[in-house]
Amino acid sequence: MPTFHDPLADAAEASEALRGLAHASRVFDDPADTYTVFGDMVAGMCSLRQVLDQLATTHLSHRARAFDDNGNHTAGAQDALAAADELHQAGTLLDEAYDRLDTAFSHSGRIAWHPEPTITHEASAATGAQRWISVVFLQGEEADDVLELIDRDGPDAGIEHLTGFDYGAETTDAALENGYVYDEPSTGALDRVVTEGDFALTYNPAMGHVSLLRAHTVPPDPALDDADVVPTREAIAGIGALDPSALTTTPKTAPAPPLGTSAVAEKDWFAGPARSTTSAGRGLSL
Repeated sequence: MPTFHDPLADAAEASEALRGLAHASRVFDDPADTYTVFGDMVAGMCSLRQVLDQLATTHLSHRARAFDDNGNHTAGAQDALAAADELHQAGTLLDEAYDRLDTAFSHSGRIAWHPEPTITHEASAATGAQRWISVVFLQGEEADDVLELIDRDGPDAGIEHLTGFDYGAETTDAALENGYVYDEPSTGALDRVVTEGDFALTYNPAMGHVSLLRAHTVPPDPALDDADVVPTREAIAGIGALDPSALTTTPKTAPAPPLGTSAVAEKDWFAGPARSTTSAGRGLSL
C-alpha cells in the first residue's frame, strides 16, 4: 500500500507494481479489459509527469548542497542543473507520450468486442482434440535452480528455460507411449499454473517441484465417422437367415482416455487392465 509520505518506499512499490503489470498484461482473457487498464495507465502517466517535475525542482532548490566526489561545489551544482534540465526534457517527451496514450484510449473505447467464436462439435471432430503432454518434471534439488529462476525473473523465464527439454516429436512420442497425456494441466492444492502460448508451467515452491507441459492436438480418427453394425443374438448363433432389418446400427464413439493415459492409443478390448500411472501430476524428463 502507498504511504503518501515516503518517496523511497512508494517508488519501490510503484516499480514492483509496474513489473507485475508488465507480466500480467501479456495475456488478456477478455480484450475489453484493456480499456480499464488504459484508464489506470493514463492516470499513472499524469502522476509520473508530476514526479519528474518534483525531482527537477528538488535538484534546483538544493543545488547549494551539491558537490562532486572530490568536494567540488561548482561541479556538483552544474550536475544538479544538468539533471534538472534532463528531467524537464523527459517531462516534455512524457507529455507527447501521454497524448498518444490518451488518443489510443479514445480509440479503444469505441471498440465493441464480440465474444470469442464457439468451437462446435463438428469443428472439434475435424481438427482433433487438444491435450497436454508432459515435457519435463523436476523435483528436489533438480527443481531448486528453476524455482529460484522463476522467483527472480518470473514464470516466463522458467518456461523459456524448461523449453530446452522439449525435443519436439521425440518428446511427444515418449509422452504418448508412457501415458503422460492430460485433458488439462494437473495441479495440486498449492500448485501455481502459468500458461504461455502452447506451454503450461506448473510449479510449487513449498513442495519443491516444477513441470512443463505442451499443448498437443490429437488428430481425428477417420474410423470415428464409420458405424459398427451389431447383429442380433439369433443371427450370431446362426439361427435363421441374417435379416438386414434385424441389424442395429450403433455410432462408434471413442472412449474418453483416463487421466495419465495416451489419448491416441488404440484400445484393445480383449487386453487386460491398463497399467496405471504412479502419479497424475508426474511428467517425463528427457
